[in-house]
Amino acid sequence: MSDGNLVTISSGSLTARINPLGAELWSLTDANGAEYMTDADPAFWGGHAPVLFPVVGSLAQDRLLLDGTAFPLPRHGFARRSLFEIVAADGESARFRLVDSVETRGVYPFAFTLELAFTLAGGTLHVEATVTNPGEGPLPFSFGYHPAFAWPLPGGADKHAHRIVFDQPEPEAVRRVSRETGLLLPEGEATVVQGRELSLREDLFATDAMIWTDLASRKLSYGADGGPWLDIAFPDMPMLGLWQVPGARYICSEPWQGHADPQGFDGDFRQKPGVVSLEPGAQRSFCMDVTVRPG
Repeated sequence: MSDGNLVTISSGSLTARINPLGAELWSLTDANGAEYMTDADPAFWGGHAPVLFPVVGSLAQDRLLLDGTAFPLPRHGFARRSLFEIVAADGESARFRLVDSVETRGVYPFAFTLELAFTLAGGTLHVEATVTNPGEGPLPFSFGYHPAFAWPLPGGADKHAHRIVFDQPEPEAVRRVSRETGLLLPEGEATVVQGRELSLREDLFATDAMIWTDLASRKLSYGADGGPWLDIAFPDMPMLGLWQVPGARYICSEPWQGHADPQGFDGDFRQKPGVVSLEPGAQRSFCMDVTVRPG
């Protein structure tokens, strides 16, 4: 059912509210009304959980290059600012659809269909994004989720007791983007993950997001002892960004297929690291499960 401009679905254990503008998850609450998403304080960042398509991160000079032609395309693409059609909304599930248009083809000259399906089952929210290529040639794209979860989570645990626990050890160097250009810097930083655990603190994000371009894990847990935890699974995406504006009351855990242009990259979009290609008539799905585990 619709709650104002938001579409509301519920399992009894969880309630989710999704904005058709961007097919963006705005709220995830438990049966007691506790909110697990960002407060979207505009003093820091007013987003909730934007969908990143057809690019993740920034392109050099905000231009998508194809066969020598440049198309203007801003950071994270246009899906997050596009109105999706509500295909279905009934009880525990809802589905939204975005198709190419005159406006999208002016910045991204491809036919596509992007569907977002949200389903609640007990304490788990399942999100599935499906990209379909209805065109006559290959469809190059990247895709990412950008959910902002409450930090601290409801339940009273101290903010600085919260941590990320990865499914696998993560010894890879952490990557950063340039604050001036938004492009991926070539050098990495020594990881601050201790085995599988990352203790969260604001100064980790003083120079923007922490980025893993070759993540070993496909799931992680976020929370603090004595409070609830979120188990986040993303089996189809090999990259991850963690981000916040220091001082804000959220932490973004962002599974990606793709990332910002590497600094110095000036090639065709099809050759950009992290870009995938769909053959005509094919489709590809990207799933994310968020399970609330009570404290």
